[in-house]
Amino acid sequence: MMTVVVRTKLLAVDANYITASASSAEAFKTATLLKTLSVNSLITGEIGVGKKSLAQYILPQASVIDAVNLDELLTTLQSVNEIIIINLENSPNINKILDLVSLRNIRVIATAKSSYYNEVVDKLFSIKFDIPPLSQRPEDIDQLINKFTSEASSLFCTNEKFNIENFEPDLSQNSNSLRRQVMIAYLLQDINESELMDILESYLVDKLGSNNDYKNFLHLYEVPIIKAGLQRFKSQLQLSDKLGLNRNTLRKKIADNQQYL
Repeated sequence: MMTVVVRTKLLAVDANYITASASSAEAFKTATLLKTLSVNSLITGEIGVGKKSLAQYILPQASVIDAVNLDELLTTLQSVNEIIIINLENSPNINKILDLVSLRNIRVIATAKSSYYNEVVDKLFSIKFDIPPLSQRPEDIDQLINKFTSEASSLFCTNEKFNIENFEPDLSQNSNSLRRQVMIAYLLQDINESELMDILESYLVDKLGSNNDYKNFLHLYEVPIIKAGLQRFKSQLQLSDKLGLNRNTLRKKIADNQQYL
């Protein structure tokens, strides 16, 4: 069997494909072609790059089973002719799964992390996609921020404009972390003091209990005001004046909280 390795710059989120770059648009065409072909495909990439969404775009009616759930997966394979298997690298018995897939001639679209390699798996999948992380696709990031902002506006029932100034995208888990970050940032920009205090209360209620908790949690107040002050006033001298602290006291607080700054 001939193996074709296709390396693309595709991002899929909830079956809505971001095609801001030429490579993303081309990858969407490839995925569309795969919908008409009876071949097994393996989609690799980091968490949050859209592997599962892409698989569901190719096989929209197929069951989606996590490879770690071996019993559920083996049972499902007894009654289907196509399936989506996610997190293939986590399977406790990959050979048993692939033997059943081959025996019953089941069409499979699977996902795995980029570094995953298995000789048996490599022979089963004739087409492979490796989806690069968002850090390599800046055009898609801008489009995703707009998409997630729209989701936040609908979720929170407001038309508040998202403040993009000083927004640094969290791409640690690609679209997963970016969506969460946009949602939180969108909510926080319209939050009032009472709601903010409720959030802190909810956070602290189960964490208090030692004999030095006031000092232990003081950074929750000091760090935000120092970071916001330095961002707004640009210098420690101006910030110490605005906070009513002498410069040595401010320097000490900055040093004490260095791990958070």
